[in-house]
Amino acid sequence: MRSLSELTGDEAQSLRGVLFDLDDTFLTHGLLTREAYGALWKLADAKLRLVAVTGRPSGWGEVVARQWPIDAAVTENGAIVAVREGRGIQLLDPCGEEERRARRIRLARLVESVRERVAEVRLSDDVDARRSDVTWDVGERIHLPEDRIALLLEEIAKAGARSTRSSVHVHATFDVEDKASGTLRLLAARFGEDVSAARSQYAFVGDSGNDRACFNAFQLTFGVANVRGNLAGLGATPRYVAASPMGMGFAEVAEAILAKRGGRS
Repeated sequence: MRSLSELTGDEAQSLRGVLFDLDDTFLTHGLLTREAYGALWKLADAKLRLVAVTGRPSGWGEVVARQWPIDAAVTENGAIVAVREGRGIQLLDPCGEEERRARRIRLARLVESVRERVAEVRLSDDVDARRSDVTWDVGERIHLPEDRIALLLEEIAKAGARSTRSSVHVHATFDVEDKASGTLRLLAARFGEDVSAARSQYAFVGDSGNDRACFNAFQLTFGVANVRGNLAGLGATPRYVAASPMGMGFAEVAEAILAKRGGRS
């Protein structure tokens, strides 16, 4: 991983947009800081397309896509997308209503089997705002030991579901999308981007295991400083890393991009 000071002008000037994770990347322990939010506005003022790419629920996506200076929010690790539609928000779900109901029933059964196997595990406090997945709290309000997390992951696999782990949650889903595929689908379908070109024209900023797909899919990638503690689960390391963690690190990344584009605020 390279220092942000090594970012080249050509890399920054070729960008059409910036994609960014929320928890522990844009948000700092769940808090939206002044530095991060100000940096987001600076990127928006530079006419870059901005997309939040998160494991958080589609219910959250509806709010941030409506209130923040972003073009869309890819939520639930790629499954559901919230986009601006005039003065409102449209949710894009490639799964049909009947199939979505069937998957929700299977997830409910999985929740019960996990409760029997790992009695102390708790669902995340945002689970009611989700459509495609179910999540357990392993590091946000509750710190679940690694051996118990392993049992949780075993139970998810036994049910035939797919698991993803972020810095705070373990997710289970019967959907096939990940953060990268869901984002590329959005860029092509909604904004008319060529998928191959988008991989080099959009930067991604992240920090943890569920960002792995995006770190692999996009050419220009950034990690905030706390990504160093999650490298073993990434497979591909970000090209550049900020000196600061979380929201302050995001602000550093934004400043570096704008400076190399000749648009320092």
